[in-house]
Amino acid sequence: MNTRRELESQDRAIVKIAAHLPDLIVYGDFSPERPSVDNFDGVLMFVDISGFTAMTEKFSTAMYMDRGAEQLVEILNHYISAIVEKVLIFGGDILKFAGDALLALWKVERKQLKNIITVVIKCSLEIHGLFETQESEEGLDIRVKIGLAAGHISMLVFGDETRNYFLVIGQAVDDVRLAQNMAQVNDVILSPNCWQLCDRSMIEIERIPDQRAVKVNFLKPPPSFNFDEFFTKCMAFMDYYPSGDHKNLLRLACMLESDPELELSLQKYVMESILKQIDDKQLRGYLSELRPVTVMFVNLMFKDQDKAEVIGSAIQDACVHINSVLRVFQGQINKVFMFDKGCSFLCVFGFPGEKAPDEITHALESAVDIFDFCSQVHKIRTVSIGVTSGIVFCGIVGHSVRHEYTVIGQKVNIAARMMMYYPGIVTCDSVTYNGSNLPAYFFKELPKKVMKGVADSGPVYQCLGLNEKVMFGMAYLICNRNERYPLLGREEEIKYFMCTMKKFLMSNCSQVLMYEGISGYGKSQILVEIEYLAQGENHRTIAIVLTKISFNQNFYTIQILMANVLGLDTCKHYKERQTNLQNKVKSLLDEKFHCLLNDIFHVQFPISREVSKMSTMRKQKQLEALFMKILEQTVKEERIIFIVDEGQFIDSASWTFMEKLIRSVPIFIIMSLSPFVNTPCAAASAIMKNRNTTYVTLGPVQPKDILNKVCLDLSVKGIPKELDTYLAEGSCGIPFYCEELLKNLDHHRVLVFQAMESEEKTNVTWNNLFKNFAKPTEDLKTFTFSLEEENEEVCNLASGVRLKNLSPPASLKEISLVQLDSMSLSHQMLVRCAAIIGLTFTTELLFEILPCWDMKMMINALATLVESNIFDCFQNGKELRMALEKNAASFEVNYRSLSLKPLIEGMDHGEEEQLRELESEVIQCHIIRFCSPVMQKTAYELWLKDQKKAMHLKCARFLEENAHRCEPCRSGDFVPFHHFAVDIRLNTLDLDTIRKMAKSHGFRTEEEITFSRIETSKKSEIFSENLSSEEIREKILSFFDNIITKMKMSEDNVIPLESCQCEEILEIVIMPLAHHFLALEENNKALYYFLELVSAYLVLGDNYMAYLYLNEGERLLKILKKDKSWSKTFEWATFFTLKGQVCFNMGQMVLAKKMLRKALKFLNRIFPYNLISLFLQTRVEKNRHFHYVNQNQQAQESSPPGKKRLAQLYQQTTCFSLLWQIYSLNFFFHYKYYCHLAALMQVNTALETQDDFQIIKAYLDYSLYQHLAGYQDVWFKYEVMAMKQIFNLPLKREGVEIMTYVADRLGYIKLLMGQLDLAIDLGSRAHKMWSLLRNPNKHYLVLCWLCKSLFLKNRYKQLIQVLGWLWDLSVAEDHIFSRAFFYFICLDIMLYSGFVYRPFEECLQFIHQNEDNRLLKFQSGMLLGLYSCIAIWYARLQEWNSFHVFSNRAKNLVSRRTPTALYCISISRYMEGQVLYLQKQIEEQSENAQDAGVDLLKNLENLVAQNTTGPVFYPRLYHLMAYVCILMGEGQNCDLFLNTALQFCETQGNVLEKCWLNMSKEWWYSNSELTGDQWLQTLLNLPSWEKVVSGKVNIQDIQKNKFLMRVNILDNPF
Repeated sequence: MNTRRELESQDRAIVKIAAHLPDLIVYGDFSPERPSVDNFDGVLMFVDISGFTAMTEKFSTAMYMDRGAEQLVEILNHYISAIVEKVLIFGGDILKFAGDALLALWKVERKQLKNIITVVIKCSLEIHGLFETQESEEGLDIRVKIGLAAGHISMLVFGDETRNYFLVIGQAVDDVRLAQNMAQVNDVILSPNCWQLCDRSMIEIERIPDQRAVKVNFLKPPPSFNFDEFFTKCMAFMDYYPSGDHKNLLRLACMLESDPELELSLQKYVMESILKQIDDKQLRGYLSELRPVTVMFVNLMFKDQDKAEVIGSAIQDACVHINSVLRVFQGQINKVFMFDKGCSFLCVFGFPGEKAPDEITHALESAVDIFDFCSQVHKIRTVSIGVTSGIVFCGIVGHSVRHEYTVIGQKVNIAARMMMYYPGIVTCDSVTYNGSNLPAYFFKELPKKVMKGVADSGPVYQCLGLNEKVMFGMAYLICNRNERYPLLGREEEIKYFMCTMKKFLMSNCSQVLMYEGISGYGKSQILVEIEYLAQGENHRTIAIVLTKISFNQNFYTIQILMANVLGLDTCKHYKERQTNLQNKVKSLLDEKFHCLLNDIFHVQFPISREVSKMSTMRKQKQLEALFMKILEQTVKEERIIFIVDEGQFIDSASWTFMEKLIRSVPIFIIMSLSPFVNTPCAAASAIMKNRNTTYVTLGPVQPKDILNKVCLDLSVKGIPKELDTYLAEGSCGIPFYCEELLKNLDHHRVLVFQAMESEEKTNVTWNNLFKNFAKPTEDLKTFTFSLEEENEEVCNLASGVRLKNLSPPASLKEISLVQLDSMSLSHQMLVRCAAIIGLTFTTELLFEILPCWDMKMMINALATLVESNIFDCFQNGKELRMALEKNAASFEVNYRSLSLKPLIEGMDHGEEEQLRELESEVIQCHIIRFCSPVMQKTAYELWLKDQKKAMHLKCARFLEENAHRCEPCRSGDFVPFHHFAVDIRLNTLDLDTIRKMAKSHGFRTEEEITFSRIETSKKSEIFSENLSSEEIREKILSFFDNIITKMKMSEDNVIPLESCQCEEILEIVIMPLAHHFLALEENNKALYYFLELVSAYLVLGDNYMAYLYLNEGERLLKILKKDKSWSKTFEWATFFTLKGQVCFNMGQMVLAKKMLRKALKFLNRIFPYNLISLFLQTRVEKNRHFHYVNQNQQAQESSPPGKKRLAQLYQQTTCFSLLWQIYSLNFFFHYKYYCHLAALMQVNTALETQDDFQIIKAYLDYSLYQHLAGYQDVWFKYEVMAMKQIFNLPLKREGVEIMTYVADRLGYIKLLMGQLDLAIDLGSRAHKMWSLLRNPNKHYLVLCWLCKSLFLKNRYKQLIQVLGWLWDLSVAEDHIFSRAFFYFICLDIMLYSGFVYRPFEECLQFIHQNEDNRLLKFQSGMLLGLYSCIAIWYARLQEWNSFHVFSNRAKNLVSRRTPTALYCISISRYMEGQVLYLQKQIEEQSENAQDAGVDLLKNLENLVAQNTTGPVFYPRLYHLMAYVCILMGEGQNCDLFLNTALQFCETQGNVLEKCWLNMSKEWWYSNSELTGDQWLQTLLNLPSWEKVVSGKVNIQDIQKNKFLMRVNILDNPF
């Protein structure tokens, strides 16, 4: 019952408030007067715990987000709560926590002091005992020192109507501090008075030399002494010691009953943010943070400090003023205590919920104000203030029943020390000085002093006061322009200046150019560039920079302008200024009015009677009239360009003058400004609306410019792609953010610099497989690196660094905290919940985890946060990806046509309307993303560990339901049957879901198997007759035509309603799930989803992302390997299979083979390593195959394999499919046997799965293998078997997809084999089918190969039509690969077909813009082909420098050999470039030309001999071989190769190559000369496709526009 009552009492607000206060206040009865004084006797204990400050520093500079405030709270409170508990058990009352120290009181009558001192000594010794046995955590060196004092104590209560504070004052308070200062580690020191009052017979002491205080060694009670009885008697005199029913309580205040009056009284002693937290249970733990703040220590020393009554009124007056000043700037008094003979106020700016912009400036303003006021207060002798800025721990420290909100950190210590070591002034540290954005002349650097407990404080500055002084020459924009550091990404902004400048110089009227942008956008850099560009004859440039203080100085901006115009800025003395002024204004102003200039220019003209009688307004008007005359006169001689940085700080008088000025005098004003916080004054609004004002709102710079900036700042030629992405996303295109992120990385030693290696020299391993360096753009290279050719360094990341988890730098965190703290609590909660989900999230998931919100409330909050630029919203993943690629550009705002500020009613209505529009937009958009990753990380770090885990678990449970392929892709796992093989689900699956997922992988039910079987006997009869190959061909094509017709007429179960959504699922479901499980430390589940991610990325063709997440998976596998309870061979097998696929796609076949063999080993299918086991295994597999094929009916009747077995079989088929292709690439004779075995094992494994798709895929792969090996009968047989299999399929979506795959794959095989007509027929049908199935990832490939077939057949109209479809698909799906293939074909058309579809410049621009795209860069073949085509172009034009650039880029990609048609096309283009270069070498009679020719011929012969090179490439390769032979004078071989090539063309119907071969043959054996610029002439006359299609150019004529290879170079080449 008691326990229940205790639990109920703990939830009462009064109990929670009382936990923050001592019993002295909770049970005190004070008069309402302020100040009020209470006197009593007691014993004081001061406990100092050192070691926490060092630990705070360690945590505050931690690199990763998973180390922070919470661990610090746990460690701090582990130690402090133990001390508090001891003090409470021994009857003490904790008065105050001062950072990592505490002050406790035993309040008793004087006659009880003797016994109570014994109790307190016992307590002190037991506190020391706590730390003797405990092991230190986190490398923490805990040291405790205790001082005790006793005697008369006074308590002072003071404050204002909103806040109360208390202090204990008196000799005992001074004594206890002195005693603690004398203590060494583990000492207990008694003050002299305490030693006098104690029971000396009980204590063994040690004298301290030259001191009256003593050190306690131990207690020495007499043998008969019973401490428990003694303690009980002592506690009877303690008023609030728990006894009776409450004896088990630590503190009586835990059982306080609700009392509204007392609660209201106690609330005044507690900070408002603490009360908010007590009221709002959602924000539990919200206030414990490592947080950037500004700390201000104010120390007051008094003339007489003997009695509380004497100094109480002075402390009261100071406190009221300090509170009033802090309230304006969102600062708080955290603690007030007596400190070394003075009263100290610990004030903090930037507590949770109270972060404001310009915090440091506000702190310094407050410090100066407080200093000035307190210096005038009676009885205060000296005021000393120390201000520091940086990360400190802000949090609740202590025990659950007694704790306080406090700040701990090195910055707190430094502020306290500066206050004491630099008395009588306001001081600040270097961080505060640099962050104040105030001119240097507001400060004075002070001599360094050695301060106790501070290793290195850095420079210390005195703040001289914040009144802007006219320091002529110091307000000018001083920023040296670096010739070798261009202004990056601001070309458009500079264009605005150039246009406006042109207008100004050509007209006789004023121009105003205003750049608006938030801090960090690089506005000052733009103005520095403009100042440089504006230099010229007949105009003067005046550039100034303003500060926040300028705003409060009347006419300050014009004062600086006029000082420059009048030449006063260079004068060293006021007399010189006075003389200059006299000369300048004598003709414009009567001498008696010269004194008007005294105040504004700090001169001393005699004051005339007329001026003394003038009103201030009249004086101002006279001055303005004079300045206007001076400027009118000046602009007649030279134009004035006035540049103002930080224009938002222009004072209203200066705005008014400028508004008149631009109407009267032709002047060009250029200014940068941050958005106005309040409504600008009328004159500023008028200038913004002026017809001659150009107002530009700055946008962020583009990702490419951020990359250029980083390479320039680091002086490197490239940075890792991962770092490029981190900086581009993290900086949001803001240069300052980028600089801060870079500094943070450098501080944590994340960046490693190394020499740039050439790709040829590198030995390829898994770790360096993706040397993915993002390099600066071409224009930057030409600008900078031409000056630094010797600099060949690249920047890399230190090993093991995970950029995603890096904690943001304090400066950026501070900006995010300002934004967070300006939000309502509900909006803060939404942002914090969203931060748990990740950078990108869906509205559905957010709604799921938000506590107690309804949908309308969430949508409204999201709309507000989208408007505040906290979030961006997107309708789909494609929209998001496009937004990430490009930042919003700067734009012009026309304030003349827009009303600057509408009427209040209209504004409210307009804002409501805008919010409603945003709400409807948010409803339509289901993907939301943080605008700034720093905001997400900052908000994430605010959560406590247990809260984070609960939220991550909630997210994981919700996302798990959608963690599969999209519905159009039949909702299966990305790794087939993955979740059946590895059970990692949080939620249990219902039977329907299991069936659906099993079915998605082609796992059929008994009914479906029976249904298929019934149809089999009928449909297989199609091929039972003895049909010719032509008849079979017609039957196959008519079958596909029939399917297409049925698809068009079919229902929804065949045609999906939408296209593939897998990429979106990957980004918003699978990837977050992996990270949620990582956060939950569920490594096996995280591994599962990382493998799913890799598989998904491979499906999407993104090898680089697959590689990155495989590395994440490998890290987890190593951790799980140590866990003996975890044994998942399937995950290892999947891991190596995926690794093998990545290596295969990258053309690294040795690595791929190694990985695939390992995977098969884990799957219990060891692939032979030697010839003996090879032949044995082949025999076994042939028998198996014979059994499967001839016993097919029995196999179908047997039950299908279990799901776990199916998962293994699917992995095996993947491995075998890749292995036979790898072996086919090798020239070794015995490798063909390995190749055959792998292909056979793929078929057998597929047959074992009893899955139609796997069987058909294996048949077609085996057919292709036999095709390439030249076994006519075998390949035909397996193609027929594949067709028989699809005739047996039901007309449902799965069946139709398999049929489409067959049409697609057969078309590809026929293209490879040179059967171009059939390839076109099949490809066009596959195109129609994939189009109907809405599968762009498959569709684009069909169009690519269809283009190639039509290109070789010279079917131009069809080719252009298909190219149009390919382009439309690439645009609709934002598909880079299809766009790249489009340009590849466009280049081919120009090089070989004789007309232009897209100009060469457009193709080249595409390559420059996208060569760093990770999909293209890490895919074998595409870039090789594009680079080679460009190299051919330049070689034909004999522009050899350009040729070498692209040929070398292509050469680096040649080693990525893959058995694909794309690689074969690309390598043949590369070889053509090398053949043209050989021609140049022979022409120039190069020494190694003959060797080069021999090598080239050998390489071409090897390509032809290689199994993977399809016959379709033979004509081109033989053509090139013939040309090499004729160049080298081998006419006989040339004839042989030419005739062979022509035969292949005839057989294949290759019209393009045949036409070119005939022209070459005719040309090579004629006597006509070839001029060097003949191809250039041809190029200039190449017709566009529009001319061809309109009939202006004969189609036959364009076939003659071919490059004729020069042969009669030398009579005898060698």
